[in-house]
Amino acid sequence: MTDQEFDVLDELYFVQSFEEVMEASGLDSATLRQVLEDMQEKGWIRVMSSRSDNDQDGEINIRGHYDKYFYLATKSGLMAHNSR
Repeated sequence: MTDQEFDVLDELYFVQSFEEVMEASGLDSATLRQVLEDMQEKGWIRVMSSRSDNDQDGEINIRGHYDKYFYLATKSGLMAHNSR
C-alpha cells in the first residue's frame, strides 16, 4: 500500500465525494483519480453514484466521471489500511 492509498483510505471510512477526498488528502485531481482507480482494481473501495447508492461498481465509469462519484472503503480496504 502506498502512502497516497493509505491517506485516501483514511478518508473513506464514511462515504465521501471526490471533492471531499481531494480536499482532505491534499492530492490534485489527476493524482487522486489514479489512486482511486488503483484502489478500485484492488477491491479496496466502492464507487457509487450517490451517498446512498447501491449501484454495482461494474455500472460505474470511474475513468470518465470520477469527479461525480462518491467513494467508500470496502472491508478488504479497511483491513489493508489497518494492517499497515
